[in-house]
Amino acid sequence: MKLTNTLYRCLLACAVLLPLTHLSSQSAEVYPTHWWTGMKWNQLQLLVHREGINKGNPTATISYPGVQLKKTTRTESPNYLVLDLAIGATAKPGTMKIQIQSAGGKFSIDYQLKPKRGGAGKEYANGITSADFVYLLMPDRFANGDTSNDRIASYLDNTCDRTNPSAHHGGDMQGVINQLPYLKDLGVTAIWMCPVTENDMPWKQEPAGAISGYHGYWITNHYQIDQRYGGAEAYKKLTARAHEQGIKIIQDAVYNHVGDEHFLFKDKPFADMFNNWPVYTGSNHREEALFSGYTSAADKKVMLDGWFTPHLPDINLRNPYMANFLIQNSLWCTQEFGIDGWRVDTYKYCDEAFMNRINAALLAEYPTLSIFGEAWANTVAGSAYFTRNNMKVPFKHNLPGTTDFPMQSAMLTALNQDFGWTEGVNKLMMTLAQDVLYEDPRRNCIFLDNHDMDRFMTMIGGDLKKYKMGIGMLMTLRGIPQLYYGTEILMKNDNVQGDGKKRNDFPGGFPGDAVNKFVASGRTPEENEAFQYLRLLAQYRKQSKALTTGNTIDFLPQDGVYAYARQSGKETVLCIINQTRDNKKVLTSRFEDLFRGYSSAADITNGSQLPLTGEWQLPPQTMWILELK
Repeated sequence: MKLTNTLYRCLLACAVLLPLTHLSSQSAEVYPTHWWTGMKWNQLQLLVHREGINKGNPTATISYPGVQLKKTTRTESPNYLVLDLAIGATAKPGTMKIQIQSAGGKFSIDYQLKPKRGGAGKEYANGITSADFVYLLMPDRFANGDTSNDRIASYLDNTCDRTNPSAHHGGDMQGVINQLPYLKDLGVTAIWMCPVTENDMPWKQEPAGAISGYHGYWITNHYQIDQRYGGAEAYKKLTARAHEQGIKIIQDAVYNHVGDEHFLFKDKPFADMFNNWPVYTGSNHREEALFSGYTSAADKKVMLDGWFTPHLPDINLRNPYMANFLIQNSLWCTQEFGIDGWRVDTYKYCDEAFMNRINAALLAEYPTLSIFGEAWANTVAGSAYFTRNNMKVPFKHNLPGTTDFPMQSAMLTALNQDFGWTEGVNKLMMTLAQDVLYEDPRRNCIFLDNHDMDRFMTMIGGDLKKYKMGIGMLMTLRGIPQLYYGTEILMKNDNVQGDGKKRNDFPGGFPGDAVNKFVASGRTPEENEAFQYLRLLAQYRKQSKALTTGNTIDFLPQDGVYAYARQSGKETVLCIINQTRDNKKVLTSRFEDLFRGYSSAADITNGSQLPLTGEWQLPPQTMWILELK
């Protein structure tokens, strides 16, 4: 068939225009990917991403009952539009069409409004409290339940090599699901996983050498769950199964930085969404620059706006669009996956006003949710500054609790340092005495080690007596106890350097492992002794109001012996630590006021009974945990 020139030109024009005119909804990326009716956060800001969408003079329209398009904002990048929507109380769940006309043509986006899930405070968003026992694990290193996702062909890093401590090892959320019975038996009531959000990054060079993003802290898309962990469906499955077991889920947030492969960094909607410097500038890491009355403005700026490494762009949380992006994502994740609480990474490096704003938004939507932030502070004052506190300081934070690094340091000092005026158990007493700076220190997360430091058994030289004393303190001091995975089976990182060695694979969690330490038969007698000791204390703590929510009464250390009691109503638990290498006499008359109304004391670890008169002989390097009868 012979075509005329006019007809040929007409068909050619139609061939060019049709894909743009009838573009499918998948051709534009929208963040948040969907939303819900009935949310208190009903002023929704959508970031629409598509190449060329912002060229010419783009317009957007929405026709959906109860939803109003209030504003359309053009970005500095030609590839984004910002749409501000008001979702009214009358809006019903459904799919609304967003019509966009730009230089590239006209297309529509099908945007879903879902019904808000019920059950907040019961089925999810239950919050982590001092009644909980938190288990921190790194998914990549805990257990591999699905080997089919060890390598994702489309990702920039396809390495899965367990012989390399800096590579991905293949652990995933199905592996965590498989071990939920193990964790429940141990006494765990909440799981905190290092970030499970997408980290589609190549290997990067750091001071200690080349490393992959196996740890999860190099986020590249806030609305994707990393496929190596099983993706969004595996995450939803995990939260559902964990809740069935009575175990809560804590999500790890990173507001301070992203990986340099993040789409918002590679194609910035606004240039000032990241903290830009004429030359690379790292943070000074000094929290004192924020709360000291003497600090310079320059030092404060470097603290907050300085980068961690060249491949982790520092987010400008003062940019309103970036702020909304992150706030909406935190609400979205809570609702989408049904989590119970948030742990916030690198909290002290984040813009302070933003942190108060995102915390307030989360707690307004989910009052029963919990939030604790990582502020690796040098002092109790520095730690308390980032929480609700009793101090007169330049800025008042609204964070309920923090990861209590001063308490971790004090517990290690009590175990490893000889007794002195400010050393040994006196350091522990002095740190506890400074709880007056916190509004509620029981909201702090206390720990012996974590994924950023040497393992606890390495720090105490592999000493089982010190292990039991440390576990005893962890399970009886005020706050929310957190255990790093593998500590229950005495995992170490002796004589090795680098973060990868602090994040060993859990033996038995991976196909082909020679031993399985998830079961008693795979553990050594010493490992079983350690496991059973922790399990006993964790299970006892669950039913002890004194240990979970009680007040603390302490008795000043004498000659290397420190005692404190936890008390709630008529229940009293007395803890006595002998950090020395000698037997010590303990006069019961010291506790005369505490003993009123009681006739004996029972050691909760072995059931032995002690009289409340005379003197006790406390063996060296021992901690007694006594329930008064």
